[in-house]
Amino acid sequence: MRIIVAGAGIGGLVTALRLHHLGIHCEIYEQSDLVHELGVGINALPHAVKELSELGLLDRLDEVAIRTRELVYSHRLGHEIMRRPCGLAAGFALPQFSVHRGRLQGVLLRAVRERLGKHAVRTGHRLVGFDQDAGEVEVRFAGREPVRADALIAADGIHSEVRAMLFPAEGPPRWNGVLMWRGATEWPRFGDGHRMVIAGGTAAKVVIYPIAPGRTPETRLTNWAIGVLAGQAGDPPPQRQDWSRRVDPTTLAGPLARFRMPHTDLPGLVAATSEVYEFPMCDRDPLPYWTHGRVTLLGDAAHPMYPMGSNGAGQAILDAKSLSEQLARYHDPVEALKAYQDERLPATSEVVLRNRIGGPESVIDEVERRAPEGFSRIDDVIDPAELEATVAAYAKAAGASREQVNRGHSGEQT
Repeated sequence: MRIIVAGAGIGGLVTALRLHHLGIHCEIYEQSDLVHELGVGINALPHAVKELSELGLLDRLDEVAIRTRELVYSHRLGHEIMRRPCGLAAGFALPQFSVHRGRLQGVLLRAVRERLGKHAVRTGHRLVGFDQDAGEVEVRFAGREPVRADALIAADGIHSEVRAMLFPAEGPPRWNGVLMWRGATEWPRFGDGHRMVIAGGTAAKVVIYPIAPGRTPETRLTNWAIGVLAGQAGDPPPQRQDWSRRVDPTTLAGPLARFRMPHTDLPGLVAATSEVYEFPMCDRDPLPYWTHGRVTLLGDAAHPMYPMGSNGAGQAILDAKSLSEQLARYHDPVEALKAYQDERLPATSEVVLRNRIGGPESVIDEVERRAPEGFSRIDDVIDPAELEATVAAYAKAAGASREQVNRGHSGEQT
């Protein structure tokens, strides 16, 4: 069996590694001439780390990432709402990693080239079409010879060309009205240097967490993100969702004034960031199907979601696991792609819809709704058991609960 993967992002690279691990031949075709390590911070929760650990990548993650031990939810004025342990500290068999997206992509890319061969990722191949029959799929690239394979896996992102071919009337991504600004810079660590803070509410939210060791023991490469409601859900996005759109950090004075952050100097952190990126928070409606014969979608091409609950990359990694296992199980790739769709489409659709109402971060939205000017005791605002139930229900829906992750896993692998 020969598989073509379109896209050398996190989902595509993990898919290639998983397929190779199971003895299935795979090649990646990437439209860019070079695979750049773009983006800022993301989180790999234990359910995603479990799959990366099985590929023998845990030590490499430790070299580039931070093991997150604690998550603090706060009111925008600094009052603590709830505090939860993460990863090993929460009883998971595997850690949670906070990491620069580009560095994680770099770890995966190097592993693909080491294991599948230096030519396993073919850059400069922009997919422009495909045809299929009962025996194979032929994939066409601009200015290149067509390539034939048993199946095509489209891991080509929220602006997927393959998705547009399967659903030509879908239109652009759906904006929820939130503009986001993100950046990362060297900064003095807060807490023990392994803590994530999410503060705010429906109208404005900030997330801060370390994503790599700093140049000294007292500093960390620190990621921050600010989201402000600037339009109505369903409005056309103010610009194309693009990780590389840079803005002047001085334009964030208004959003910064909404927050009081006892953990760190948020205005100073933003001002110290040399590259600040702006993009609209977008997703797409869940699809009725992903698979069309020998062609299917994966990751953001299949289910782009709002960046809540640390699940974008994680769900793509779970897609890769499911897809590789189904291709190894079935002799017919058409049956395998259908089985993969039937397993993953309902699960990811639920996560997409839960993220639209705030995901696990809806706990801080609800607290701000009840106490917009803050509080003295969280128990006077909301029952802490209600907060815990909201977070636990989301984790279970995403396949990220402790019981789901630890099932069949005897302990941390290195």
